[in-house]
Amino acid sequence: MSREVVFVTSNRDKFREAEKLITPLGYTLRQENPGYPELQSSSLEEVVSYAIECLEDRFDLFFLEDSGMFIEELKGFPGVYSKFVFSTIGNRGIITLMEGKEKRDALFRTVIGFYEGEPKIFKGECKGKIAENPKGTHGFGYDPVFIPEGDVRTFGEMEIHEKNLYSHRGNALKELIRYLEER
Repeated sequence: MSREVVFVTSNRDKFREAEKLITPLGYTLRQENPGYPELQSSSLEEVVSYAIECLEDRFDLFFLEDSGMFIEELKGFPGVYSKFVFSTIGNRGIITLMEGKEKRDALFRTVIGFYEGEPKIFKGECKGKIAENPKGTHGFGYDPVFIPEGDVRTFGEMEIHEKNLYSHRGNALKELIRYLEER
């Protein structure tokens, strides 16, 4: 019998990425978006920990995540503000900010907060660089401008199973999966 795990997210694409990795373990993944106040902080861990506190009375078994893209040449911007920055300037804005920059190093980070009676934190990272121009139609958000280390394609040029081999979210989910398998 499979156990149901709630993934608290409004993002259907993030849900699909997680579903590909979690359901083979015998879990049923359900997406919920109950709404909760989001803490404004410079730390992904603080944002996730606060969200768990807000939701621990609503679900018995759930996880949520917060991610950010940190561009070295821009001193870590957009970082924890990645969602807001994407909704205001998008990928074209990031490309414009990077004009004339020789160093294009970037890092995606994800922090997953898992709750089943007590909170647990799992982290994932993916190093890479910002592309000269957006490429690809797959994925979402910054995927068309981020090239992971070890590949020449952007996440936007990859299918979900390829992206999960590299991605920050995929790496954090693998940590969660290891935890689930060892219980």
